[in-house]
Formats: sequence, C-alpha cells, structure tokens
Amino acid sequence: MRLGNALGTLVLSIAAACVAARADAPERVTFPSQDGKTALIGYVFKLDPMPDARVPAVVMMHGRAGAYSTQAAGVYDASTLSQRHRLWGQLWAKSGYVAMLVDGFGPRGYASGFPRFSYQDRPPEVDEVNVRPLDAYGALAYLRTRPDVVGDRVALQGWSNGASAALAAMSIDTPARRAPAPLSFRAAIAFYPACGLKGRFEEGYRPYAPVQIFHGSADEEVSPTRCRRFVEASRAIGGNIEIRIYDGASHGFDDPGQRRQRIRANAEAAEDAMRRAQRFVSRMLRDKD
Repeated sequence: MRLGNALGTLVLSIAAACVAARADAPERVTFPSQDGKTALIGYVFKLDPMPDARVPAVVMMHGRAGAYSTQAAGVYDASTLSQRHRLWGQLWAKSGYVAMLVDGFGPRGYASGFPRFSYQDRPPEVDEVNVRPLDAYGALAYLRTRPDVVGDRVALQGWSNGASAALAAMSIDTPARRAPAPLSFRAAIAFYPACGLKGRFEEGYRPYAPVQIFHGSADEEVSPTRCRRFVEASRAIGGNIEIRIYDGASHGFDDPGQRRQRIRANAEAAEDAMRRAQRFVSRMLRDKD
C-alpha cells in the first residue's frame, strides 16, 4: 500500500491543521536526567498559537536507532529528526498537546543509535530498564516547570527500546520514580517493545497507571508472543495494561516511509494504532477525574 492511502490520509490532515495553526520547527531544550549526571536534549512540539495557556503533554522516547534520521550525515539537531518522530510530534501538537522527544543517546555519545541485533553490545549508560526510565522522569520534571504545560497531565510514549524503557518507567516499584517528591505519568503507550526487560519483572509487572501496547505479528526484531504473555501475566495480578497485535504488521509499522507503508498490513496498523493512541491519551489526560 502506498503512503498516500491509509497513513497518508492522516499525514495530510495533520499538515492541513498545522497550516491553520502554525507548528514551527521543534524547540530544542536541555534538562537533567534523574541519573544525576547527564544533561539531556529535548525537542518540543507545539502549536502557535496554543489552544490554551496550559495544555497536557506527551514525553516521547526514541528506539535503538536514536532520535535522528539515518540520513543525518553527522548533523544531529531539529532539522534531522527522524520522520516518525517528527510525524508523532506534529500529531500531538495538532491535537492540542505539548510533545517532547527526548534524545537520550546523543548526550551520551551515541547520537546515531545502534544497528539491529546489537543488543548485547550496547553500553550500560543507555540501559532501557535501569537508565532510560531516569531520562523519562527527568523529562517529566522539566515539563512540570514549563508555564505552557499542565504538569499533572503528562503521558509517556516509546518505540521499541524506548517502549521497553516506558514499560520499566511505569512499574509501580521503579527506582526511577523514587524521588523526594515522586513524579507520575498519567498513562503510557508502548509501540513494539521487547518485553524481556532484562528479566527484572519475572515475578510480576504492575504499572501504576494505564498502559497500552501496540505490536505487529510479523515483527522481525522482537517477539509479540513474549509481549502478549507479559501482558497476560500482568493482568493476572491486577495490572491495568492492554495489548493489540496487528496481523502481518512488522517492527516499526508506524514509520511513515515508503519502505514500511507500501506493506498493506503496516499502513492499516499505523492508521488504527495512531487513532487508538489519540483516543487513549485524550481519555487519560483530558477527562475530568
């Protein structure tokens, strides 16, 4: 299926909305990780003018390839963000949120990310279970200082390795959340996480807020079966977590590039998952308590 069909329709609607209410290039910001030593980079997407003085927000965590395009050619800034991250940032902005993509690799010297199947060779400073959740909470703490964000209405989103980080971050007993004044996300969305999580949750996983996972049955990098079992085990002990597995969809099915979107299953999965994610986040961040 061509991009101009399923996902393309959504892309065009985002573009039209961003013409009516201008979405400038994302703002580059810096803030500390809760690891106590790393100054992270964030890219903030929002509409101009804003729909309200203060709006809910979404923290976005990139996957193992990093925040930037494979065509970045050594230039790592707002102009070379990957098309998937740019699409989602604009989607959230168009929907009335402040969205911030966290670059957790660049500040640690790995801006170009890591190749497929390099899991065993990645350095401990980018560990998705023990380190990257600290980045997520650093981002949340930063957003709470912004005058344009409703600080107690922030969701977390991740892809692949960043989705695994999001799952770890949402654990009811994650060390990343044990600050003097504990921080909390309202909800999380995880796109095709690995769900192994270094064996940390073999005795059970319970998120402290609702989590939704989106996966493809034809994922060539990580196992959707493992994730389904992970979710079933969590739900058995009361976890508020759901998974949707799209038949025939591959890893990275929401990447708007032609290589992914020419596959019908990916295009259909992307369109459905994007709409479901929007509805879920709206329900979690906009509905009154």
